Amino acid sequence: MRKVIGIGETILDIIIRDGKPTGAVPGGSTFNTMVSLGRMDTPAVFLTDLGDDHVGSVIREFMKDNGVDDTYVSVWPDKQSPVSLAFLDKDNNAQYEFYRQPFPTEREPLLPEVTADDVVVFGSYYALDPATRPRVSALLSLARERGALIVYDVNFRVNHRAEAVKLTGTLLENLEFADIIRGSNEDFRILYGLADSEAVYRQQTAFYCPRLVYTCGAEGVRLHAGGGVSRSYESLPVPALVSTIGAGDSFNAGLIYGLLRYRVRRADLDSLTADDWDHIVGCALAFAANTCQSLENYVDRGFQV
Repeated sequence: MRKVIGIGETILDIIIRDGKPTGAVPGGSTFNTMVSLGRMDTPAVFLTDLGDDHVGSVIREFMKDNGVDDTYVSVWPDKQSPVSLAFLDKDNNAQYEFYRQPFPTEREPLLPEVTADDVVVFGSYYALDPATRPRVSALLSLARERGALIVYDVNFRVNHRAEAVKLTGTLLENLEFADIIRGSNEDFRILYGLADSEAVYRQQTAFYCPRLVYTCGAEGVRLHAGGGVSRSYESLPVPALVSTIGAGDSFNAGLIYGLLRYRVRRADLDSLTADDWDHIVGCALAFAANTCQSLENYVDRGFQV
């Protein structure tokens, strides 16, 4: 059976509304993606770092309770697991403050078995940070060698804007590794000063990867998949918007779920039709809409699409 392997940061998100804490949920971009997939009974393996503390224990237990294999979580003694404060505004969008300390670098990264047509998902600053890059690079190289399908979530935030030029080489490596790139209009505006998906695709990503899924929040999605396939999608209505935290991460989960559901393998990507993409992106939109209806960062337990 095909599995999904994710790598990224894990953090405990403390949610603040009107100046008061209203909840605490484990988070992290790729972490959220993996939990949504685990809740859909998709075989999911996650690589991350945690401290040997109470927060880390809570997060690992949460992973197991949600069907995510924690075998490849590196647990570090005498280190604290990361925590963030997520401040919700009147529109339920979040601004973050992070509290974290660096973890040691593993000399020989512990990696899971990767087989052909498994899906590997990675992204965010974790995929660019020199401290975590060796483990990310090792996994991506193994995935490419074994013929896995690689999904890259750019997820580049404004607090790293000053590092963009310094990180260009690593970013380009990530684009080259990817079979599908998913990025938001905010990501590409910060990186390239571009606000048009066609310009981003033609000028920045198509040379490295022929498939770009460009998300614009409530304004929908633009798809550029090569071979003349270019589509626009409207976001699904959300009956009761509670929080947008994790919506993009669940979109990624839905995209991967769609690839698995419709039995899309790496060798099939170039031959996907517009109708094929409609089904795949439709799953992603449904996942994102569901996540916006709760304070959790993932799809509901029992969610169906």
